[in-house]
Amino acid sequence: MGSRLIRSLVVVGLVAFSGAGLPAAAHAQGLEAASLAALPAPRLIFSDDEMALARAVAGSPGLADFYGSNGLKRIFSGPEAAIRRNALINAIETASSHGLPPSRYNPARLLELDGEGGASLQAELAFARSFARWTQDLTGGVLDPRKVSSGIKRAVHRKPTGEMMREFVAAPDPAAWLADLAPHDKDYLALQQALHGMSRLAAPVGTPKVPNGTWREGSEGEGVLLLRERLAAIGFPARPTGDMSVFDAALGQSVAEFQDASGLHADGVAGPHTVARMNRGIGPEAKGILIALERMRWMHGYDMNARHVWVNLPSYTATIRENGETVFSTKVVIGKDEDTHETPEFSENMKHVVANPRWNVPRSITVKEYLPRLQANRNAVSHIDVVDRAGNIIPRSQIDFGRYTASNFPYRMRQKSSDDNALGVVKFLFPNPWNIYLHDTPTKHLFNETRRAYSHGCIRVGRPLDLANELLKGQFANPEARFSKALASGRESYLNLTHPLPVHLVYFTAFPDENGKIRRYPDIYGRDAAVYAALVKAGLDSGLETGGQGN
Repeated sequence: MGSRLIRSLVVVGLVAFSGAGLPAAAHAQGLEAASLAALPAPRLIFSDDEMALARAVAGSPGLADFYGSNGLKRIFSGPEAAIRRNALINAIETASSHGLPPSRYNPARLLELDGEGGASLQAELAFARSFARWTQDLTGGVLDPRKVSSGIKRAVHRKPTGEMMREFVAAPDPAAWLADLAPHDKDYLALQQALHGMSRLAAPVGTPKVPNGTWREGSEGEGVLLLRERLAAIGFPARPTGDMSVFDAALGQSVAEFQDASGLHADGVAGPHTVARMNRGIGPEAKGILIALERMRWMHGYDMNARHVWVNLPSYTATIRENGETVFSTKVVIGKDEDTHETPEFSENMKHVVANPRWNVPRSITVKEYLPRLQANRNAVSHIDVVDRAGNIIPRSQIDFGRYTASNFPYRMRQKSSDDNALGVVKFLFPNPWNIYLHDTPTKHLFNETRRAYSHGCIRVGRPLDLANELLKGQFANPEARFSKALASGRESYLNLTHPLPVHLVYFTAFPDENGKIRRYPDIYGRDAAVYAALVKAGLDSGLETGGQGN
C-alpha cells in the first residue's frame, strides 16, 4: 500500500471521528503540531468497496483529497446521484462552445455508464475523472502555459480539484454550479460568439475523425462510436437507446440534422460526402479564437472588471481598463523578436511611479554590449557611469577592462537622471523576477512604426506622462501638479501607489474591440503556433482511463 494511500486512509479516520468537517489537507497539516494523545482514534477498518476506491484515486492528489475528506463515499453512483451525472454530461456537451474538444472528457463512456445506472466503481471513477478534467480546464485552461513557451511566465490561479468537488457536492443545483465555472467577462463571451460563427458545423481541434465508409441504421463498430463523438462535438448529440457502438434511430436523426444544416441530402445515412463534410477542420481564423479562449481561461483567477493595466504585446498597445471599458490607451514598443529580448507574459501588481529614474543597466546589456566597447575604448558610452556593488561611481582610469570577461566583470553600469536617459522621465514598476517594467523613452520616432518590437524586453510607453497622471488619479487631488512637482525636482522620486494596480502582460493575436468585433494581430514571437500545437496534442490525448489527473 503506497504512502499516499496510507495518508489518505489516516485522514479519513480523523475526519470520521473528529466531526470537524474540515478538508483532508487541513487535518493532515495539523498532525505534526497536534499532540498524539489528544487525537481521536483513527478509523482502521474499511470495506472492500472503500479500499477499492481509495486505491483507485491514490494516484490523483485532487481526487484523493476529496474522497479522503468525504469518508470514501461515492458521489456519482446510484439513482440518487443521477442529478450530478446528468449535470456533468450536459455541461460537457457545451465543450465545443468553449473551443474544447469533448473527447477530453469521455462523453460517450459517461453516457454508457449513466445508461447502466452508474452503480459501478468504474462509473464513479469515470465521472470523477471527467469532472476533475472539465473543471480544471474551464477554470485555468487545458495547458500549463509555462510549459508551452519559455516566454510565457504566467501562473494559473485555480481552485484545487478537491475543493471544487466539495463545493459541487454541497451545491443545491449541480447544473447551475457547473454553468457558473466558465469565465463570464464580455471578452470571453465575444470570443465564444465569434467561434460559433466561424466554426459552425466544424468539430473542435483534437476531435477524432470518422473513418471512410458508409454508416447507416444497423451499422456497428468503432466507426459508429467515432461518428457519435464527432457529431456531438459539432453540436448534434445523439443519446443512445442501447449499445453505443450500434447505429440506432436517434443517431440517424442526428446525421439527418447535420446533413440538412450542411446543405446535403438529409437521408440520415453517413456516406462519403457526409463523412468528408463532417471531417472538415476549422479554418485558420477560428484557430486564433481557440487560442484566445485558452489564454482567457489562463486569466480566470483575475477580476477582469476591476481596474487594471492591460498590455497586449501583438497589438503594441497598453490600456487601463475598468468595469470592462478602456479608460486610457497608448502605443508601446516591446522586446525584439529574439530569444533573449522577447517581452514575457505574466501578471504582477504595479506599486511605484518613478519620476526622473536612473537607469540601472541590465547585466546582460552591460557584459554583452558595453563591456566589449569599454575594452576597446575606456571612454566609450561616457554618458553611463561604472559603479561598484555599493553604488559608488568608479573612475574608468582605475579599471583595467581588459582583465574581465562577461562572467567575472565585477561592476554595474548606471545612467543618471537626464533628458536623454534611456528610461526617459518616468518608469512604472511592478516588481517581478524578470526585471520588466514600463517606461518613457527618448526615441519617440519608433511609435510611428507599425511593427514596434525594438527593445531589450521592457516596454516603452508612447504617452508616459498621461499614463502617470491616470495612474495617480484618486490618490492626489491634483495628480498632474503632484507629478510635475516630482519631475521639477530633478531627483529620482518614487510615488508609491496607495492601491497597487494589477498589470497583465498578455499575448492575443485575436481579441474583441470595444464593439465586440474581433481584431487580428501578428504572431510576432510565434507563441500562438506553440499554443495551438499543444492544444492539438491535448485534444488527441485524453488520458482519462489512466486516472492521471493533476491537483
